[in-house]
Amino acid sequence: MRFLMMQMATGQAPDEKLFAEMGKFIEEMTASGVLLATGGLDPAGTRVTSAGDEITVTDGPFTEAKESVGGFALVEVSSKEEAVELARRFRRIVGDGESRIHQVFG
Repeated sequence: MRFLMMQMATGQAPDEKLFAEMGKFIEEMTASGVLLATGGLDPAGTRVTSAGDEITVTDGPFTEAKESVGGFALVEVSSKEEAVELARRFRRIVGDGESRIHQVFG
């Protein structure tokens, strides 16, 4: 099962300790074959919406920055529970904030 794990933006810059701990976590997940992809996202982003035949493109940043995704990891695990456990480990490393997990179909 594949899951997209997303870290919601916090606006706080990571420190050296966080980089080191995340590096170890990422290396462990990569070595075990769980981690398929990871990355940070541009905080501004671009929104594309449609209504009927009208397509609107709006460049960010957007006022609800707390709802923007700051980074992601695509993982392949055997169950949702395993994905949740990875998210728990991630949250213990990065501290306060919000992560979201979505199963990827197809």
